[in-house]
Amino acid sequence: MNWKAGQALPTLACVLVGLAQAFAPRAAAGQALGTTPDPTYEILIYGSTPAAISAAVEAARAGRSVAIVCPEQHLGGMTTNGLGWTDSGDKSVIGGLAREFYQRVKRHYDDPDAWRWEDRDTFRGYRAAEDAMWVFEPHVAETIIEDMLREAAVPTFRGRRLDRSGAGVAKQGARIVEIRTEGGESFHARVFIDATYEGDLMAAAGVQYTVGREANAVYGETLNGVQTGHALKHQFEAPIDPYVVPGDPSSGLLPRIHAGGPGQSGEGDWRVQAYTYRLCMTKVEENRVAIAEPEGYDPAQYELLLRHILASPDAPLHKPDPMPNGKTDTNNNGAFSTDNIGMNSEYPGASYQRRAEILAEHERYQRGFYYFLASDPRVPEALRTRMAAWGLAADEFTDNHNWPHQIYIREARRMVSDFVTTQPHVQGQKPTPHPIGMGSYNMDSHNVQRYVATDDQGRAVVRNEGDIQVSPGGPYPISYDAIVPKRSECDNLLVPVCLSSSHIAYGSIRMEPVFMILGQSAGAAAAIAVECDLPVQTVSYRDLRERLVREGQVLERGAR
Repeated sequence: MNWKAGQALPTLACVLVGLAQAFAPRAAAGQALGTTPDPTYEILIYGSTPAAISAAVEAARAGRSVAIVCPEQHLGGMTTNGLGWTDSGDKSVIGGLAREFYQRVKRHYDDPDAWRWEDRDTFRGYRAAEDAMWVFEPHVAETIIEDMLREAAVPTFRGRRLDRSGAGVAKQGARIVEIRTEGGESFHARVFIDATYEGDLMAAAGVQYTVGREANAVYGETLNGVQTGHALKHQFEAPIDPYVVPGDPSSGLLPRIHAGGPGQSGEGDWRVQAYTYRLCMTKVEENRVAIAEPEGYDPAQYELLLRHILASPDAPLHKPDPMPNGKTDTNNNGAFSTDNIGMNSEYPGASYQRRAEILAEHERYQRGFYYFLASDPRVPEALRTRMAAWGLAADEFTDNHNWPHQIYIREARRMVSDFVTTQPHVQGQKPTPHPIGMGSYNMDSHNVQRYVATDDQGRAVVRNEGDIQVSPGGPYPISYDAIVPKRSECDNLLVPVCLSSSHIAYGSIRMEPVFMILGQSAGAAAAIAVECDLPVQTVSYRDLRERLVREGQVLERGAR
């Protein structure tokens, strides 16, 4: 990088330019789909994730003109789409706008009127003495995010997809000067932020990226690449025959098992950890909507699930973590659960049409999973009864048949920049320069494939591969260098979500509170780049650090 810690403060000219720009007229908030946008902003954010929200609020509070452009109608990514059981890790390192969000959640649930379906005092996720609350209903999170954007007067242009045909990004040298949507709208800015889960703007701008898992040898790691030896959790507990006719390979494989081996242990591949919808479910009868038979339902898709149930009657099938008002954030749990293993590796770079097909297949799979468990006569009656008690929360996602708008894209593209965050950085074995926030959660990769193995008795059995859950050993810093591209590729783009990281390091970074943290830091860096008319790679780290610390961002252990 071209700057170092301790670099001189901005010049007086830079300060004067910044003051003049701070008092320039700003665009009005809440411009609706179909209106003609003001096409020029100082900072333009593409995406609707928590990183997009915190980047926009940070930049707006710094006095910069900023707007969000995104394909979605509902903002907030997974934070507003069912992931209400926050994977927060060490909460002491969550500061700034991220902590403000969770403090607003707490203030909402301090109100007794917020508790319609449950007694507040018996809910274990509510602690009156704490300043923040880490579990919440989707509609509550969405309301808070909309409030934060409205208060900051951030205009949002929704339902706008980046033109990915090759004409969606205009550059002059290494600078993006304009992005265009499929609808023909153009947006100009001095600094851009790609805050999508997919990294679409980054890719369209010609920034180098990767998809899948690196070999361990690439960055000196041990938990990357194919992991047949480590994948011990969410695994079949009993030997399950993989063939349609047990013992007969000529009958073909059961659905949802891929042909061929898993690959060489420790070697890289193109596979992506499984996606899922984090369903908001409930057993409260007055608020429950049963999951009906989905269109295109085929019970044969769940033959492996049936064999698993019959062989391991006590094995977990899902993980309904409690949220307020008798609801859940329902996660994957076990060998055959809500993760649609092996069905998403094409997604990151796929066309919009192909992505829609993949998402439809995931929804059909997950609806079919619950319908099968609740209704198929081959499922033991006690289990059918237990699963039939669950349904979707009727007061969530009311414009989408109570189904989340956003699938959990646990990983897609990852930028490759001059600095790549790796397992040794996360575990503190290598230093991390220029920290702009901290992570702390496990290095967590869900399974990526399901294949046929041979057990110690020589039998063909089904195995899952890819699951890794290893603690980093405590909080660790994340570098500013990891959210900026190589300067030669693009000098006015920040990438706080699809940042420069190896697969296994990203497994820890990829948590919603961390995305909020990195989004705020990206917004602050973008504001400084505008104020001082700098490439994002040459923003003064001292200035950035001072601003972040002043605003409550935690950059080192024990700082709060």
